[in-house]
Amino acid sequence: MSARPNTVGHHARGRSLARALVIGTLLVTASASTGAQAPRTVQDGVFTNAQAARGQAIYREQCSSCHGNALEGAQAPPLVADVFLSRRQGQPLSELANKIRNTMPAGGSVKLTAQQSVDLVAHILKTGGYPASATELAADDAALGRIAWPRVPVATTAATTGRVFPPLGNMAQLMRGIFFPNSNLIFTVQTHDPGAPPEKPAAGAPSGGFSWVDWGAGIYGGWELIDNAAIALADASPLMLTPGIRCENGRLAPVTDADWIKFTEQMIAVARKTYQASQTRNQETVSDATGDLSDACANCHQAYRETRRPGRVPDPNDPSGKAGRCMPR
Repeated sequence: MSARPNTVGHHARGRSLARALVIGTLLVTASASTGAQAPRTVQDGVFTNAQAARGQAIYREQCSSCHGNALEGAQAPPLVADVFLSRRQGQPLSELANKIRNTMPAGGSVKLTAQQSVDLVAHILKTGGYPASATELAADDAALGRIAWPRVPVATTAATTGRVFPPLGNMAQLMRGIFFPNSNLIFTVQTHDPGAPPEKPAAGAPSGGFSWVDWGAGIYGGWELIDNAAIALADASPLMLTPGIRCENGRLAPVTDADWIKFTEQMIAVARKTYQASQTRNQETVSDATGDLSDACANCHQAYRETRRPGRVPDPNDPSGKAGRCMPR
């Protein structure tokens, strides 16, 4: 996983913010346990039919060309049925409303208001068969955060259950091919706003050769690159638990070791949170999240990658240290 950039001051600010958020969350949790408003789900009726009708009109104009006339999916994923619900289960409704407001329509110049976003959520709920009520869904993060999607079992098919393919590469190649480039894309948010217009090269400036980063940025928007990087980290992390995968020195990776599993699960959780931060389209929010990503990388490196020898500072680039990797210390 990627070495952490030299952003100590920024990271310290992120750690302070993270501690403040944790304390705030604990206070809110304690308050909720005593104040005792029963949690609600979308099954309880949280929108009105009139609100869903407004959302339908917005959907036809802004969303149907990508998601289909009946939300069934087309160029973009469906907004109904299991494929949609399996990614939402247990989440607060605020996450969907904020995703719509901050990131949709994809690549469009139109920016939806908070009210339009919750009207669209109402249309999605009505189309999905959820009941209406006499009270509109409020365009308020706190209120939306108290309403959750129900938890539903995710169906699996016999054809895909239990299939494991032998790894082609080793852990170092997996790190260099997936984890290094994608984590560094995310770290770059500390100094570069993905939402800023890309810089154009000066006329007549010599070409520096092919750059896969520049090529990708020319196809996908800046924030979409960060989304994709976080998703890659989350969905590729289970590969570190593949039976039979080896380290660069040929030693079998300790995929059943309790710490190895813990660090892998930590990376998955942090990558998912980074993706949620990216959905805010806010540079500071993602920049603060890079501290947790850096810690997740370092925790595993310090246990399994860095070579500890008396009187010497660990050097991950020292070839002589590779023999000691993938062994807990």
